[in-house]
Amino acid sequence: MLGITSIGDGLGLFANWESRIWPALAVTIVFTAVARYIRGVSRSGALAGALVCFLLYACAGPGAIVALLSVFVLAWLTTRFGAQRKQRLKIAEKQDGRSASQVLANLGVAVGCVFLYSLLGKNAIFLLAAAASLSEAAADTVSSEVGQASNEEAYLITNWEKVPAGNDGAVSPQGTLAGMAAATIVSLICVVGGLLPWKWLGISVMAAVLGMIADSYLGASLQRRGMLNNDSVNFLSTLLSAVAAFGIASA
Repeated sequence: MLGITSIGDGLGLFANWESRIWPALAVTIVFTAVARYIRGVSRSGALAGALVCFLLYACAGPGAIVALLSVFVLAWLTTRFGAQRKQRLKIAEKQDGRSASQVLANLGVAVGCVFLYSLLGKNAIFLLAAAASLSEAAADTVSSEVGQASNEEAYLITNWEKVPAGNDGAVSPQGTLAGMAAATIVSLICVVGGLLPWKWLGISVMAAVLGMIADSYLGASLQRRGMLNNDSVNFLSTLLSAVAAFGIASA
């Protein structure tokens, strides 16, 4: 049970941040510089990414940065996969990289989870929630990018109507399998990096895949009606993955 004692323990953790501040700053500077240099993020995205990187390291240690790096690498590689085809179809990402809103929409939930981990007495279930949200962020990006590069047509997840690739809520077999693989890779890296115990690997993957499917449903319904934008859908999907992981592990 999370009560006053846990919060008090968590506040004590912040007093020990001094040992992580300098490594966190060093890692943040290098990571941000490289991400901007290879045009993985825009200028605003670099600033948001720097904040995300620093807080992940400060709150959860190097294992969280290894997980973040895996998400970034998978997103960067698959965004460039079939780039000429995507440009021809006019569905390619902006060449300047992802913006601050995109970075925060995909990674903000993970930051919130590790912050709660530090605040509430190092309860590891919050790290599971963070891992699931990071895995979902990778799964969503990879599934979209691979699906768009592999198909000119896809299917709306709500009614299986054929639509052009890149439409909100459109899915394809190739993209879905690639997304599941990405979720597994990031979750496995979270385990190897010490962020998660092996017993929670399956929960992290399952929650991430659920979030990826929810992303498609939200895109095919609320986003297509103009009630949500892409950043809102991404944020809600990562949040759903975190909540699902928390709920499954707590059951």
